[in-house]
Amino acid sequence: MTELPPLVNPPVRTLMGPGPSDIHPRVLAALARPTVGHLDPYYLQLMDGLQGMLRSVFHTRNRMTFAVSATGSAGMEAAVVNLVEPGDAMVVCVNGVFGERMADVAARAGAAVTRIDKPWGDVFEPDDLKPVLERTRPKVVGIVMAETSTGAWQPIEEIARLTRAHDGLLVVDTVTALGGIPVDVDGWGIDVAYAGSQKCLGCPPGLAPITFNERALQAVNARKKKVQSWYLDVSLLASYWGQERVYHHTGPINMSYALHESLRIVHEEGLDACHARHMRHHRALKAGLAAIGIGYAAREGHQLPMLNAVRVPDGVDDARVRRGLLERFGIEIGGGLGAFKGKVWRVGLMGYTARAANVLLFLGALEQLLREQAYAFAPGSSIAAANDAYL
Repeated sequence: MTELPPLVNPPVRTLMGPGPSDIHPRVLAALARPTVGHLDPYYLQLMDGLQGMLRSVFHTRNRMTFAVSATGSAGMEAAVVNLVEPGDAMVVCVNGVFGERMADVAARAGAAVTRIDKPWGDVFEPDDLKPVLERTRPKVVGIVMAETSTGAWQPIEEIARLTRAHDGLLVVDTVTALGGIPVDVDGWGIDVAYAGSQKCLGCPPGLAPITFNERALQAVNARKKKVQSWYLDVSLLASYWGQERVYHHTGPINMSYALHESLRIVHEEGLDACHARHMRHHRALKAGLAAIGIGYAAREGHQLPMLNAVRVPDGVDDARVRRGLLERFGIEIGGGLGAFKGKVWRVGLMGYTARAANVLLFLGALEQLLREQAYAFAPGSSIAAANDAYL
């Protein structure tokens, strides 16, 4: 028999990219707990706890609040394919990669998709949507609250009100938002919201929290055809995540342990305090970058605290800096996608990553790498400015 090499220990990284984020040691420890069956009484009790804590972070009482057994992109697909039947009108707001992805998912589900496009880094106003909603009368409107490709923070409340006034169902991508900025599903009137475990919730990738309100469930129950995905059919999942706990699929037991523990950490800190922590470290990072002449790609006043998309300075080699951060300092950041490829760095401060030690480590490493490329600034100024922001 051929001897296969053992799995080499992965390198220790500081994850400051667009996700995944650093994982708290308590969450890593939860992953290693003994596996039980997916219908074991212990696991069913854990599912109850998961649902309760997810309702809290989503600010909802929706009974159909659970974690899809897949990554955040499956959350997007679950939201769309359950609501859309072939021929249904859907409006999708596109100002970055993940708006593009939602439009693609909707088209694959057979929707008659109408796109509303805005420049990358910009956000949508109700007036951008109103004439389109009046003309198309869509069944579903989709929008990204925290566009991970651009760092843009999309206001939701007025758009939710406008969508409801036109009898539409609103689907909101909160993959990067949930746990980092306020998300108020019930207060804003969102019909379906989905997220990912690996961003501000500080859990490894692999689960997609999602919530459907009663309007959305009524639309699912009124379908003329079955949902195209058996695995993501919420009418089937309702029996597994509802009181009956009827077998649907083998749940990811240890990942559920991890999400449960990460949500416990969020609730111990307090959701408002968690949001404030993300904002505090964002302000320190922004002050430090401004001191060395680096600005943000998203519109002022609409910049996400947990995903900082910043412009690569003229004359600086984007890939060389990212490679230096990774190889010499063990820091991962993200490069630009799509229209922003080679033009921005995406610096994540999500979940357990959002700490002062990481902000100061990143700024110190970045200064060294920029000086090697003869980029002019006052050495040490970014760290001084960040420290001033903290003080």
